[in-house]
Parts: sequence; structure tokens; C-alpha cells
Amino acid sequence: MPTPKIFVLVWAWLCAMATAPALARDIVFEPVAPGVYAYIADTGGRTYDNDGLNANLGLIVTDAGAVLIDSGTSYQTARKVAQAVRRVTDRPIRWVVNSGNQDQRWLGNGYFKDNGAEVLGHVAGREFLQQSGGQLLARLRPVLREKLRGTVPTLPTTWLEGAENVLRFGTTSVHVLHRGGGHTPGDVIVWLPAQQVAFAGDVVYVERMLGMNPASRTKPWLASFAALENLQPRVIVPGHGSVTTLARAQADTRDLLQALRTHMGQALQEMQDMDNAVKSFDAAPFKHLQHAQVWLPQLANRTYLDMEQE
Repeated sequence: MPTPKIFVLVWAWLCAMATAPALARDIVFEPVAPGVYAYIADTGGRTYDNDGLNANLGLIVTDAGAVLIDSGTSYQTARKVAQAVRRVTDRPIRWVVNSGNQDQRWLGNGYFKDNGAEVLGHVAGREFLQQSGGQLLARLRPVLREKLRGTVPTLPTTWLEGAENVLRFGTTSVHVLHRGGGHTPGDVIVWLPAQQVAFAGDVVYVERMLGMNPASRTKPWLASFAALENLQPRVIVPGHGSVTTLARAQADTRDLLQALRTHMGQALQEMQDMDNAVKSFDAAPFKHLQHAQVWLPQLANRTYLDMEQE
């Protein structure tokens, strides 16, 4: 488990990704299947204008109430998310599922807990959340300023355990799959078998370069992706980027992770130093992804360090 010092580095790096200004935008949930909706966020960094929310959210409307996938970056952002949900359904948000441990997946939990929702997350991320909350707020404060007011790191009220949990929300069946995380320790896939829709969270990035930080682990990340492939979903809502297909997710996320691991594994076997290993990585197949020029060397560096610890 990463040390508190590592957490400082993680969240400093994440907040530093806010490199380009973004226009203020409404949170709007668009349909992706009957009773299933997604908010597709900016693919740039966290900014004041986008409320620090540059990750996708999900919404499942059931006969027993609404299920929200991820709660947003702050208490104030969560309030905006709730308002957006009310424009889709008059059913109350009774459950929130945190798909991972990145700030925008859970820092809005307090708002929904205060309004009576049950908040669920995977126990594999509990220690990570306990140690990272304060540092996370400190890194967001210069970006969100007064928009962070009222935000208190609030852990899930219900912890899921094991590789798969089958949840019943009214008559709707929702499967939550965990294979060791990836981007963060508690990353899960939320699967709707009836609709053939997967909310992949930060297991999948499309159109833009995936994010990696000192807590990311590429081996379980690929195991999580393999679990997604086994589902053969018709529709994937990624953590970042547009609603997509399995083929696109494979090209933009899986293939990059595999290429990084293959190259860095060979470099370590040959006892190459990290600088040479990073410089010799063939980035050409992934240059089309947004932020590739800046972030690819960081990903290569991070993968080398990750595999060095295996």
C-alpha cells in the first residue's frame, strides 16, 4: 500500500493535469440504454470552470430509486449532479456506487449521505481513501477555491468485498466486479447484464491518454480489463472519453498498457536504466490520443517503476 508521501505525489500530479482552461458547462445526463444514463465530462484537466469534474458519471433509474455511479469532486459539485439527476427522473438517489478512489469518484459522497443515500465502495480502496482525503482537498483548494466549501472526505457507508458482488436495486440487477484495481486500488466495473452496459470507471480511457500515478498498478489493471472483455458489453461508459465500444477501449487502453508492460519488462530484464527504457518506448501507435506528447513519457516512467516492484 502506498505511503502517505506517495499520496501527496499522486494527488499533486492529478491536480497538475489542469493545463488548459475549460468553458463552464452544465452537467447533463444523456441516455445510453433504457433507464441508463451518462454524463460525459471534459477530457482536459480539473479547472474552476468545470468544477474539477473531468470524469464521467453514470445514472441507473430503477423502480426502487436512482443509482448514481460516482459522486463528483466536491459537496457543491454533488449538489449540481443531484440537480441534473432530477432533470431525468423524479425518483430519489437512494444509492451511490464509487467506481474508484480518484477524487471525483468520491469527494461528493458527503452530500448524498446527508440526503439519505447509501454509498457503496470496494474495501480494497478503504485504506487509500483514509490516507488520501486531506491531501486531496489541499491539492484541489487552489483550483476550486470557494467551490470546495463544505466538502469533507466521506467514506462509503457500505464496503463491498471479493471479486464480484451482485446487487439488487428494486428489480434491477447490478454486478460490481473487482480484480485488484488498476488506476487506484478500489477500481471496479459496474455491469448491467440486462442492458449489456458496463460503467468501466478508470479501468478504461478512450480518445485521451490514460492516467497513471504512483498508486497505479498495471498488472491488476490488465486483469480488470480482461474481466471487462469477458462480459462482451454492447456499450461501455469509460471513466474518461466518449461512450464507446469494446474494440475502441481495447485500442486506447488495453493495447497501451500491454505495450508499456512488454517494453518495460524487456528493459528490466536487460537491466536498462529507466531513462533509456523510457526514451526507447515506441509511442507512435498512441500519438493520436489527447495529451500523448506530454503524458506518454510519464506513463512509461511510471510503468518501469511499477514493474520494478513486482
